[in-house]
Amino acid sequence: MVEHSVYVHPGARRRGVGLALLRALIASTEAAGIWTIQSGIFPENTASLTLHARAGFRVIGTRERIGRHHGIWQDVVMIERRSSTVT
Repeated sequence: MVEHSVYVHPGARRRGVGLALLRALIASTEAAGIWTIQSGIFPENTASLTLHARAGFRVIGTRERIGRHHGIWQDVVMIERRSSTVT
């Protein structure tokens, strides 16, 4: 299992960069025999949640008040993608 984060510069958003990065990550982890990729995303980051859903990630739950952003404790949506090719 690996945990990941993907950050795209604001000037490069909505150009397919995020999806290309996720697809490269998926290919590299599957080549390495890694079955599960996980991440945590703030619930208000709907763009990231949508992007990950397009790449085959699913929501597995919400951890309450686990992440701190600008000094405020926030919930974090936990997502994962399990490979269909790695056994």
